Amino acid sequence: MRVARTVLLFESQRSQLRGIANSKTASVRFAQRAKMILLAGEGLQDKQIAAIVAVRRQAVALWRGRWLDLGIDGIAKDAPRGGRHRTARSAAKVRAIIQRTTQATPPDATHWSTNSMARAEGVSASTVGRVWREHGIKPHRTRSFKLSNDKRFVEKLDDIVGLYLNPPEQALVLSCDEKSHIQALDRTQPGLPLRKGKTATMTHDYVRHGTTTLFAALSTLDGKVIGTCMPRHRHQEWIKFLTLIDQQTPADKPLHLIVDNYATHKHPKVIRWLQRHPRFHIHFTPTSASWLNMVERFFRDLTGKRLKRGVFGSVKQLITAIEQYIQTMNRAPKPFIWTAKATDILEKVKLARESLHKPVTD
Repeated sequence: MRVARTVLLFESQRSQLRGIANSKTASVRFAQRAKMILLAGEGLQDKQIAAIVAVRRQAVALWRGRWLDLGIDGIAKDAPRGGRHRTARSAAKVRAIIQRTTQATPPDATHWSTNSMARAEGVSASTVGRVWREHGIKPHRTRSFKLSNDKRFVEKLDDIVGLYLNPPEQALVLSCDEKSHIQALDRTQPGLPLRKGKTATMTHDYVRHGTTTLFAALSTLDGKVIGTCMPRHRHQEWIKFLTLIDQQTPADKPLHLIVDNYATHKHPKVIRWLQRHPRFHIHFTPTSASWLNMVERFFRDLTGKRLKRGVFGSVKQLITAIEQYIQTMNRAPKPFIWTAKATDILEKVKLARESLHKPVTD
């Protein structure tokens, strides 16, 4: 039977080790090692100590040996790890990896992987991964953007943000748009429900039962929504929706509608209808700036909370679900608060344009 090396402790050493073992500031590992040495000083073998401290016997043997060889310093620091040591990366090699990653692409792909970069630079994939992590580089990810080229961008931005932050007195501001081609999707197989320790499941196969278009007007004052579903989204449906807004809002209040540049909203018949209803004032968002229309946030919530995981056996079921969602929301509406000033938005747009024309460097 192998007998561990004997550990003899002076009283001063026992006192020091007890202090470390019971300390609330020392690391858990340091305190655990101190306890091992105290038990070893009482004559216990490695297997016995391992059972008490709940570690492997080999760990006890390691720290017993480091105590006997180096004293308190031997257990204060982690022992050197086995295996091949990490090779030092030269600054030139790091720069080469970063430059190739950001300024070139592999011949057979749109972006680099750790393996393809490793082959190109003659290093290991783990080395490439470390360089990317240290410099915040993520070639596998992209972010989409859209900058408006509207010549009247600043004018329209000031107009709409002004409606959000300083709405006209005794008037209603309505953010309006259509969410078109909402599909009534029915799953081909029933999924399993959410259970303890089990995620809900849903088959990716589906059957299309048709589509509908939701016309919605979000009141920036209180967050209530006027909404209706129609089969199509032509100028005829838009006029019907304007008529619905006219019927469901106080007749004595001017209405300021924020809409996008969809051709339907500018149809000659729509213009003639608006001329017959002078309390309607239309404010167009800049082109490619749908994020400026607050109703998009309502559409986002509707999609995430009710449509994305919904199962609908018909268009009628889909429309019923949308109408119930709007009714429930209108019982306790919460307005979307706009906080961004036009000057702040313009500064971000300016920085974005500068970034597009800025050369990529290390």
